[in-house]
Amino acid sequence: MSTTDQIKNAGISKKDLNGTQKSALLLIALNVETASQVFKYLEPSDVEAISAEISKVKNIPSHVVEQVIDDYHDLVTAREYVLEGGLEFAQQVLEKSFGLSKAMEVIEKVKNLTTLHGFDVLKKADSTQLVNFLNKEHPQTIALILSHLNPDQTAEALIELPDDLRTDVVYRIATLGKISPQTLTQIEKVVDELAGFSINQTMGQLGGTKSVANILNRINITKNKEIIAGIEGKDEDVAFEIKRLMFLFDDIIHLQDRDVQRILKEVDRKDLALSLKVADERVQDKVFANMSERAADLLKEELQFMGPVKLKEVEAA
Repeated sequence: MSTTDQIKNAGISKKDLNGTQKSALLLIALNVETASQVFKYLEPSDVEAISAEISKVKNIPSHVVEQVIDDYHDLVTAREYVLEGGLEFAQQVLEKSFGLSKAMEVIEKVKNLTTLHGFDVLKKADSTQLVNFLNKEHPQTIALILSHLNPDQTAEALIELPDDLRTDVVYRIATLGKISPQTLTQIEKVVDELAGFSINQTMGQLGGTKSVANILNRINITKNKEIIAGIEGKDEDVAFEIKRLMFLFDDIIHLQDRDVQRILKEVDRKDLALSLKVADERVQDKVFANMSERAADLLKEELQFMGPVKLKEVEAA
């Protein structure tokens, strides 16, 4: 039953709503500015799901909103008590305020929120801790685990891996494809050394060249080229697809000047000239504006006398 159908029923209570629907009602009760700030802290998939529920909601009975807000308030209050004196202290305070039954209900929800499950454990580790944990594992296992983490964390971890292992892991992430439940069980045993949890054992798509491109865009250019070169030695087609999906040179117009300047310091002059040769005027202007006057004049002169270039040369740059 959709949220729209449910709220038309005057006898509905918060027990009839799932977490996404409750979140939608809570955000509707807030002002637009506050709701937009909340969205900034959510995963894109969660934003999409909540937004879909918000779009379905009409004519919300006041008692439904009040139930959801009360539930949220109880949860926030309980977590504050937990942070102040632990679960036992929180339960004692809540019992005096709400009674034993209500206190136990709220505490159980807090436990579920504060317990780390699945890859949340690794997501909270810094890159050094993560690499120390993964170093002894098989490259395929490392690839599977890193493919579950966010691109920034994966990029930081990859930088700390030995060169040969790094290239091997990146290639394996790019070619992961479908992962069987049996393989996920093996990963679970590895990560179980750090904390006890269960992985949702369903066949799923992990990694891929797009994922690798997203990760490599977060690594410095020198290491980036080393990794790509290593993958080319294994599979030229995979390497080409990764390069195709990586940061497009035209995207440079959306960067802040200081970021453009940092990139220009690392880019080879010949590669820069090749890229600018086929770039539109806005990109060229952005680059020239972030160079010294002399350097910009020399680059313009080089472009002026550069003959036709092959597409493959530009893509390689």
